[in-house]
Amino acid sequence: MKKKFLYSLAVLASVTLASCNGDYDDWAQPQHNPEEEAITIPGFTATPVVQDIDFANVTTDSVSTFTLSEAALPEGFTLENARLEIMPQGEDNAIKKTVNSSIEGKSAVADLSEVIESYYGKRPIAHSFVTHVYLNAMKNGDAVLIDAGEFNLAMTPKAPFIDSGYYMVGLMTDWKLDTNLKFTHSDKDVYEDPVFTIMFTTTADNQYWKIIPQGNVDAGNIWAVENNPKGVVGVEKDGDDAMSGTLLTTTSEGKKANAGKIAKAGIYQMTINMMDYTYTIKQIAPEYYLVGKLQGWSDKLENKTCLMYAESAMVQSYTTQWNDDANLKIWLGSDFGVWANAYGTAKNDDNSVEGKIGGSGSIVCPEPGAFYTFKVDFSTMTYKWTKLENQNPKAFENVSLIGVGGKWNDGDDIDMKQVTPHNWFIETTLPVGGLKIRGNHGWDKGGNWGYTKDQKFTSTGKLFNDGNSGDIKIATAGKYRIFFNDITNEYAIIAVAE
Repeated sequence: MKKKFLYSLAVLASVTLASCNGDYDDWAQPQHNPEEEAITIPGFTATPVVQDIDFANVTTDSVSTFTLSEAALPEGFTLENARLEIMPQGEDNAIKKTVNSSIEGKSAVADLSEVIESYYGKRPIAHSFVTHVYLNAMKNGDAVLIDAGEFNLAMTPKAPFIDSGYYMVGLMTDWKLDTNLKFTHSDKDVYEDPVFTIMFTTTADNQYWKIIPQGNVDAGNIWAVENNPKGVVGVEKDGDDAMSGTLLTTTSEGKKANAGKIAKAGIYQMTINMMDYTYTIKQIAPEYYLVGKLQGWSDKLENKTCLMYAESAMVQSYTTQWNDDANLKIWLGSDFGVWANAYGTAKNDDNSVEGKIGGSGSIVCPEPGAFYTFKVDFSTMTYKWTKLENQNPKAFENVSLIGVGGKWNDGDDIDMKQVTPHNWFIETTLPVGGLKIRGNHGWDKGGNWGYTKDQKFTSTGKLFNDGNSGDIKIATAGKYRIFFNDITNEYAIIAVAE
């Protein structure tokens, strides 16, 4: 009987499925429509080892999914190239995924996890799959594709609990919830984008902080010990002032999240990655620059010319005529030139009137060629475009500094460069003393900018456009970068460290 079966198998292999004398070159390649080509052997089937796998509980690099029956192959045959063909249960139109396996039924955890994530993402929810086992039976260089049957297998990706939102609390909030201190997030699922960001200001040294998950807020108890299943987020060592580190949570199992600390007063950006429970904090100067078509998408320092004007440390804007394709991104001054740190949007070429900052896509003016103000609130990481009522503002052939070093005569002008329509820039050395900004090398009332009578020097602000305006007083000699908008009268005078 055994000889008859061997003969029948060999004939079938030679007629339908064999690849003779080395013609079948790559056993790792999946078969085209293997269900139609494979044969079955009575009594030779794959038996599932487990019915479900939660990869959060798996500590090895591979996991067993099946064993083969004890039924012997015909004499001279060996088994090679075991693989699983996997597809979601009940999803008839889904494309099958192939995962290699050992003859003993072990597959790499990374490969199986990739299959789950490709269908359903990284959220740790159990999903059911139909798993079909195929192998090659080999004899004398000939291969027969064997169908070892199928079984159902539920798999759950490994991922920590990630809530839908997070809030900062601490001494700056008197340890009470302040909904204005909510971390910003993209519109993606939190398991696809686990990164949350917040910008905040501390006005005193040694400010302690913790992080509250959205579930605690929704439950009406921000200090709940445990929330589905994680609670308040903090650090291991109380008072840790490290600018990066690992986060943990307070749970009913006895784990305790302690308070981190911001050592020095200032403006900060905190980023948390809840997939790996880590945080980074960096102190920032509220200098933001636009990069895009308006300055040639240049990361060269000589094109660091499109400074946003500060209404406050967190609210910044830029007004101009947005020509060509009118697209842009934003760089923090200290990150200028680092493309990975440029602020964009989740959707590339987003021309919405308002939206969220976050992502690598470019932001586009809703109406290229028109005059708009582009305003960003970095505390909420949101932006808004506002169209100017006056679409024909007065244009100046020249805008210049006058009075530098006490020189006020015609011909003493130091011309600024128009970097975008109605936005002017110069980097120059200034002595102690007064100066003004004027248009067209004259004292035209429509282009004569200075301080009001009681105005004190600040590095950013607005100038007064009138013949009666006073001098801008420079108290410390040195090199400065000067920015000015002749529509909004906004300016910035920034000292250059040498």
